[in-house]
Amino acid sequence: MTFFSAKGPSGLYAMSLIELRQVYKRFGWQEVLKGVSLKIEAGQSVVIIGGSGSGKSVLLKHIVGLLKPDLGEVYFDGQRIDLLKSAQLMAVRQRIGFLFQMGALFDSMNVHDNVAFPLAEHTKLKPAEIDRIVQDKLRMVGLLEIEKKMPAELSGGQRKRVALARAIALDPEVILYDEPTTGLDPIRADVINELILKLQRELKVTSITVTHDMTSAFKIGNRIVMLYEGVLIFDGTPEQIKASKESVVRRFITGEADATELATLKLDPADRIREGDRTAD
Repeated sequence: MTFFSAKGPSGLYAMSLIELRQVYKRFGWQEVLKGVSLKIEAGQSVVIIGGSGSGKSVLLKHIVGLLKPDLGEVYFDGQRIDLLKSAQLMAVRQRIGFLFQMGALFDSMNVHDNVAFPLAEHTKLKPAEIDRIVQDKLRMVGLLEIEKKMPAELSGGQRKRVALARAIALDPEVILYDEPTTGLDPIRADVINELILKLQRELKVTSITVTHDMTSAFKIGNRIVMLYEGVLIFDGTPEQIKASKESVVRRFITGEADATELATLKLDPADRIREGDRTAD
C-alpha cells in the first residue's frame, strides 16, 4: 500500500517519509494517543510540543518501532512497520538515530566505546574504520580528545553531545530527539539547538524533536505540531503558532497556567497564588 502527500517541484505527488494513521495507544486505563494522524516529509525539522502526559514521547517511540499501536498504522519510507517483527525492524532502526532524554550513555563504557557501540553492533567495519568514524562524529559535535573519558567525568551538556554523536554514528536519515535540552542551562541548551541545526544543514536529515522548551522549538523547527490530551490540535509553522488564538495553544507557548490548573494545587483559599484568584470576603 502506498500513500501520498503534497506535490513536489516536478508536479508529481511525493511520498511521505513517515506517516502515522489514526494511531491509538493505551497503557492500562490511560488512553495516551487517541487517533493521531501525522505525515512528515523528508528534510523537515518537526517539533512536537504538548504538556506532560500528552503523548509526545509515546508518539516518537511509535515512529522508531519501540511501541506498537493498539489501533492504527505506522509507515516509514512506504513500508508499514507496526506489523514487522523485531528482526525486520532492525533495518528500519539503522536508518533512524535516537537521542534519548537523558542521553542514556552506558556508564561502564568510555566516550569512544559509547559512540562506537552501534557501529560494532550493526556493521562489520574494522576497528580502524570504526575509530575514524568515532573521531569524525565527535568532531561534528565539537568534542575532540575526550574519547577515553567516562560519562561520569562529563558535564550534562557534554553527555548530551556524546549521545548525539552516537545517534549519528550510522549516518541516519532521520534523527529523533526526546527533550534534547532538558536539564541544561540556557547557554548549553542553545549549543544543542545549534548542533541540531548544523546536523540538519550538513547531513540533510529529517529531524523530529519532542520538547517543552519553546525557545528551542522556535529556533530549530520549521514545523510545529501540538498534542493535547492525546489529540493533535495544531500543525503549522512557528509563525502560525505564535499567531494562534486558540487558548490552549496560547497558554502553552506563553507558559501561563489557568485557574483550573492552579486549583489542582489544592491550597487553602487564604494562600492564593495569583492576584485576583480569591475574591474579598
